[in-house]
Formats: sequence, C-alpha cells, structure tokens
Amino acid sequence: MTTEVVPSNEIAKVAAERIADALKAAISASGSASLALAGGTTPRAAYEALANIWGIDWSKVSVYFGDERAVPPTHPDSNFAMAQAALFSKVKLPEANIHRIEAENPDQEAAARAYEALLPARISVLVLGIGEDGHTASLFPGSPALNERTRKVLPVIGPKPPPQRLSITPPVIEAAAVCIVLATGAGKAEPVRRALKDALDIHTTPSGLARNGLWLLDPAAAALLV
Repeated sequence: MTTEVVPSNEIAKVAAERIADALKAAISASGSASLALAGGTTPRAAYEALANIWGIDWSKVSVYFGDERAVPPTHPDSNFAMAQAALFSKVKLPEANIHRIEAENPDQEAAARAYEALLPARISVLVLGIGEDGHTASLFPGSPALNERTRKVLPVIGPKPPPQRLSITPPVIEAAAVCIVLATGAGKAEPVRRALKDALDIHTTPSGLARNGLWLLDPAAAALLV
C-alpha cells in the first residue's frame, strides 16, 4: 500500500502523471500496455490531464473499463461516453484499441462473458474510484460478486439508477500490475480509513480489494488515516 496526499486542485494532474509513468514502464518492459478506466468526476479530470501528457505511445495501449452501466454508449451515464470525451477524442488512440463494455445488451450474462473474453490476464494499469459506501468499480457492499474467484466480469445491481451494470470481479483487481485509486472529499474519509486501516473485509468495504495499490487522496479524504 502506498498513499499520496495531494492538494485537491492538483490531484488530477498527479493522477495523470502516475498513470502515464505506469503506461510508459509497461510499454518499455513488454512492448504494450493495458489500461482499465473508472467512471466518476475525479477520474474524468485525471483523463483530461492525461490527454495532455507527452510521450505515451497510444498505439501500444489497449483500453478497457472496470465497469459500465446498462446504457447505450452515447448516454450521459455511460463511462465510455465520458472517457471518449475526456481522453479518447484527444489522443492518437486507435479505435481498435478501445474495448468498451457492451452493457446495453439486454442479455447481461452474454455481455459479461463477451467482455471477460477480451480482458488480458493481467491489466497493466487499473484506475479505480471509491464511493462513500466503500464500493469500487460496481462492486457494492454485500454484492454476491464479491465472492467470485473465477469469472472476470459479472452482471451486478447497483443501489443508484441505472441499477443494472457490468463490473470486473475481485480477481481482476487483485491481479492488476498497477492499481491507482482516486479519492477526494470528506465523504470518502471514512471508507478510505476502513479500506486501508481496518481488518480487511471486502464485503463491507469492497475498495479494500485495492489496498495494496497506490491511493491518491486529497487532505479531506485522507483525514482519518492519521
């Protein structure tokens, strides 16, 4: 576990730098990199900053998503639509390298199995957020998906609309080469403390799955770690 406490107005820039460094290192080591994205306001700002960083060979980066709501790719609630506007449209990322979750498919099980077939065995750089309830990706407290040890992607139900979603499972998070968790605001302080300091209980605080990652926090989110 590594934590960095960063001023709120700098967290997007620092997150972008950490993501870029990890992508460059993966490309240098193996010739390619995989990047899995989170949704949310803080990640969006990080992706916008990432688009301005020089030196990433985007032709060697394959992009995936940690979760997606069951909406079309142009819907305002779509993580893909957000990433398209914040990042994909601004960098030289080949369209064939973008792997969106086809969560609008009415057959959620088929969509989940199709997406897990696309995922690499180990994601180079996994970006996650954390909710005020302690969830990450679309793994919410008490979700049966938290018990999964074989499947990589499952249909899940979230507590807020739209409820139907697809999410990566614990083994995907645990296997990621680099996991970067972004959290800002006082509302995240309690779940951050539980995820990083309490006895690990992923059923009450699913974000604890990323405990060994790099946590980028603003002072408000880090307030209870002392």
